[in-house]
Amino acid sequence: MKQQLEAIRKAALEAIADAAKAEDLEALRVRYLGKKGELTAVLKQMGKLSAEERPVIGQLANEVRAALEAGIEEKASELADKAMECKLKEEAVDVTIPGKQEKIGVKHPMYQVLDEIKDIFVGMGFEILEDREVELAEYNFTKLNVEEGHPAREWSDTFYFSDDSSILLRTQTSPMQIHAMETRELPIRILAPGRVYRKDEVDAT
Repeated sequence: MKQQLEAIRKAALEAIADAAKAEDLEALRVRYLGKKGELTAVLKQMGKLSAEERPVIGQLANEVRAALEAGIEEKASELADKAMECKLKEEAVDVTIPGKQEKIGVKHPMYQVLDEIKDIFVGMGFEILEDREVELAEYNFTKLNVEEGHPAREWSDTFYFSDDSSILLRTQTSPMQIHAMETRELPIRILAPGRVYRKDEVDAT
């Protein structure tokens, strides 16, 4: 029986060392250490041994089992490391491959022209004024001599926020001039570009 155990140890460790994948390793574990494995089959015969032989063979059997379990664990770790290495190689990004050139957007021609106009006026000593786009009707119309009843104040042409038509999206940038005159000392040099809002039909103009 001692020779059987030594033969199992030798054959099993060689097979474990040659295992190429985890499935092969699991098959070897079942073959040698499973309930119906070769080592288990030998241990079942220990009942036939004499009282003097049992401790010796029992110790050897434990040593063989420990050696096989350690060999399987070590090989499993080795195979896992190799699998991870292969996976990393497959997923690795080749930094030497030229990247895709991103298309860079450009400023709209209208804003390019507007920036040029601003630069000209700034060079002449003007201040570029940016102000509120939600305005009071008093500044958008009344203080510009657009009195109640004027067609420009109609709901059909203007975006109002209140039922009494007192708050709206500005229809012109002129209200900024009034705010400037109320808050600045003379002389006043301002340029007041910006968005305005009207319910106009979209056309080529």
